[in-house]
Amino acid sequence: MKLIYTAALVCSMLASKAQQLFVEKATVEYEVKVNVKKTMGSNSWDEMLKENLPQFKTGYYKLSFANNKSVYKFDHWDDKKVPEFMRRNDEENVWFMDFNKNRMNVQKQVFGSYFNVEDSIPVIQWRLTNENRIIAGYNCRKAVGKIMDSVYVFAFYSDEITIPSGPCSINGLPGLVLGLTIPRMYASWIATKVVLNGIDEASIKPVTAKKYYTSTTLKSTLKERTKDWFSDDDPDSKKWIEQFYWNTLL
Repeated sequence: MKLIYTAALVCSMLASKAQQLFVEKATVEYEVKVNVKKTMGSNSWDEMLKENLPQFKTGYYKLSFANNKSVYKFDHWDDKKVPEFMRRNDEENVWFMDFNKNRMNVQKQVFGSYFNVEDSIPVIQWRLTNENRIIAGYNCRKAVGKIMDSVYVFAFYSDEITIPSGPCSINGLPGLVLGLTIPRMYASWIATKVVLNGIDEASIKPVTAKKYYTSTTLKSTLKERTKDWFSDDDPDSKKWIEQFYWNTLL
């Protein structure tokens, strides 16, 4: 009887471990940090603003997934007060991915206006490395990718979590991205916890809108509307518009 009890306990532990190793639905919390001072220019106005701003803007986002679909959106700010002009867009942005249909639905707020995108999920070319680290209790492998033609991203993904999703529109790895750094955006994402129970599957859905853009038409619309906002002769305005495009199209 003792041997039978021991064998049953071992089998139960192995089954539990197997379930944990292949997570098919969960909610993941990410801590997102942006070095806001580095995104700004060096003119007198920006330098004056920097004196009254925190070094980092830190927010928390949640990604929920089930049935090979995911939704990623803002949850809350940290204790430090973030100025309203730095947070109003972030709080309304939503990314929905349906990997069964290869479809993406994104809502972005840009200076009070909503832009909704429906398109195929963007393809990111990844190069896997042999570097590994543990994030939120999961073994992760490092990958290097490139988005928007020239912006490099450094991701740590776990193949123990089966969905090929990640923060914002980052996707395409053989598992969920739990850590992400985009140096040119001075931004990083790190998963702080993975919750396996109580998933609200009904909330994993696209945002409905009267008008939708594709990724291409959104980009062209933004460029048309902002063509007078910067000058090639002004490095500060050029830097600002680059950050604006990357943040809006990510």
